[in-house]
Amino acid sequence: MTRTHPRSAFSFSFSFSFSMAFALLALLLLPGSGRAADLKPPAFAETSAADNAVVVWDNAVLHAIRTIKPGPTIVARSLAVAHTAMFDAWSAYDAIAVPTIRHPNWRRPSGERTTANKEEAVSYAGFRVAVDLFPSLQSDFEAILAQQGYSQATATEARSIGNTAAEAVLTMRHADGSNQENGYADTTGYVPVNTPISVTDPNRWQPLGILIGNSVVTQKFTTPQWGLVTPFALTSGSALRPPPPPAYPDPRYKEEADEIIAISAALTDANKMQAEYFADGPNSEFPPGHWALFAQFVSRRDGHSIDDDAKLFFALGNALLDASISGWDAKRAYDSVRPVTAIRFLYKGQKIQAWGGPGAGAVTISGENWRPYQVPTVVTPPFPEFFSGHSVFSAAGAQILSSFTGSDTFGYSVTILAGSSAAEPGVVPASDITFSWATFSDAADAAGMSRRYGGIHFHTGDLAGRSLGRTIGAFAWTRAMTFFDGTADSREVDRPSRERSRPRVIPERP
Repeated sequence: MTRTHPRSAFSFSFSFSFSMAFALLALLLLPGSGRAADLKPPAFAETSAADNAVVVWDNAVLHAIRTIKPGPTIVARSLAVAHTAMFDAWSAYDAIAVPTIRHPNWRRPSGERTTANKEEAVSYAGFRVAVDLFPSLQSDFEAILAQQGYSQATATEARSIGNTAAEAVLTMRHADGSNQENGYADTTGYVPVNTPISVTDPNRWQPLGILIGNSVVTQKFTTPQWGLVTPFALTSGSALRPPPPPAYPDPRYKEEADEIIAISAALTDANKMQAEYFADGPNSEFPPGHWALFAQFVSRRDGHSIDDDAKLFFALGNALLDASISGWDAKRAYDSVRPVTAIRFLYKGQKIQAWGGPGAGAVTISGENWRPYQVPTVVTPPFPEFFSGHSVFSAAGAQILSSFTGSDTFGYSVTILAGSSAAEPGVVPASDITFSWATFSDAADAAGMSRRYGGIHFHTGDLAGRSLGRTIGAFAWTRAMTFFDGTADSREVDRPSRERSRPRVIPERP
């Protein structure tokens, strides 16, 4: 299925067209700096009248994410919290499933297990969580609730079920280590070793100075405390922590940097647009939200009921949460260097062949002027490199979608329109390009590779993220099934660890 679709302010389609409203100059306050306008969000299909309440409130949360721009870790947690509350509310009307947090007399009698009651309970759970996570958008959420035909002035059993489920999940998550109630502020005391204008340690992350409008903004590590957040299926954020990446002067450090330079010099239109399609920057759903949209595609493709989607999005949201926790544990532990810093450090004063900026193609430049293929308002993400968040989110998402459907088959395509590049508007791509992913793992691999095309992740960081994402997805699926089949006694039961036998994982491919 291939889609193209015009942009809409509150739309959620799987077609894609990039903004052309950029005056593109480099934005780093290092050699090659400049200014640019904000990137507009991608267009996604509007919610269908046939969508069940789970999809409606998934879209509501994604709308809030595009508006508030909270960062990938907070996005993953927001989806997990919302869909856990919705699942718990739905479970009251199922004959077997159990909620993550038990309540007295929770299960409703068979006569109440109607689709209408499930829709209402799920909607109120989604609403209550959305308001808690994004209070400034309460009026938007109230409008969605009204569009569904629900009135907060009317007390019903289903509304009580939804509110109770949400309250219990929120109480638990307010104490999960994310520091939501203090704006997700760092609780670890992180201080970068390097500054925007000096590199003390070439193995450590360098926050960059970005010129936005007339202001210089120094990047700040997004949620460095995230590895301490309570996971869903893992024993801890560090349970699956991989070995560290290559460190200077290890020859592999230079080899990884050289690979990124070579990719930069050989970028095709298809490579560039793959990097842009999966970029999922601050004005989008971020990588976790992209996989929620893929799940919506699967829901519509397969004609899901509310029963199906209560389970699917619950498993997916919590897999993405655990992926964020594991990924940010490693980012905080290793504080690893991004390609832009490593390449400029290694090749300062030397000439290299690389992408020369919008419309320039591959040119000879000074190593200290190297830049990744990114829009100027991003340049490189505001957190350390190892390992790739895109890779771990995507592999975990692919694992859940494969496990739920019983097949790796995806069958999704997206057409990128000629000249619609955000980084090189009016020039790239020279003609329409269609990306097709036969399988979920194909899409996950493409997302991981896109970060190398974009010049912001190394080979090791990408592949480590893909491998761990598959494992995290499998663990999350195994634990989710204990709530589906009623064998989980509480949220503390049957949490898989690396010592336990692992469920089926999509095989790693070269």
